[in-house]
Amino acid sequence: MVLLQQLGLYLTDLLFPPHCAGCQSTGYVLCPTCLVQIQPGREKRCNHCHSHITPAGLCKACRYRLLSLSGLRTVGFHQGPLRTCIHALKYQGNKRLAEPLGQLLAQAYQDYGLRADWIVPVPLHRERLRQRGYNQATLLAKVCADQVGLPLREDLVIRQRATAVQMNLGVRERLQNVKGAFAYAAKGPVRRCNILLIDDVCTTGATIEACAAPLLEAKACSVWGLVLARPW
Repeated sequence: MVLLQQLGLYLTDLLFPPHCAGCQSTGYVLCPTCLVQIQPGREKRCNHCHSHITPAGLCKACRYRLLSLSGLRTVGFHQGPLRTCIHALKYQGNKRLAEPLGQLLAQAYQDYGLRADWIVPVPLHRERLRQRGYNQATLLAKVCADQVGLPLREDLVIRQRATAVQMNLGVRERLQNVKGAFAYAAKGPVRRCNILLIDDVCTTGATIEACAAPLLEAKACSVWGLVLARPW
């Protein structure tokens, strides 16, 4: 089955060559030039939430509200080719971008020295999933889990109620919007388990924190977040 799928993609690429989501160059889903631009930078970041640190050494995000997550790590900032690729994956149906972007997450997992027992994608509500047809976090998490050799668990957390789109909401509105939106769904315990949540973008941290809440309440040993991008 896998060989047939690969052959189908090969034939499709011959007839309709792919274009890089970042620069539209022919022959790539994500070209080497754009890939280099979204490699982790050397900018100083907060050791807890991975936000940009000001020249004075301050993390505005943690000064305002400390995430209850054990910690958060990112591949890069939400700008340039990375932003374009995330948008194409999430809203334009370019699911093939999950492969190179998921590999970037796996590389970040290794570079940051993260340790997890399970990888868990931040779930969509069933109605949003029906509308979009796929969960971009799940696509990314599958590639990442395969690359680092960890089990993927989609049964630990469910999104039990639909929420408004976070994009146009303020910080307090975002927190209220997703409060109680997630629930622990597994039958077995997660005590002494280290869990890594995967998502595409973290803006204020409200969604990934709300997703972590039921896992922390279930006494998970640690719950870290790993996302592709945070705003500068």
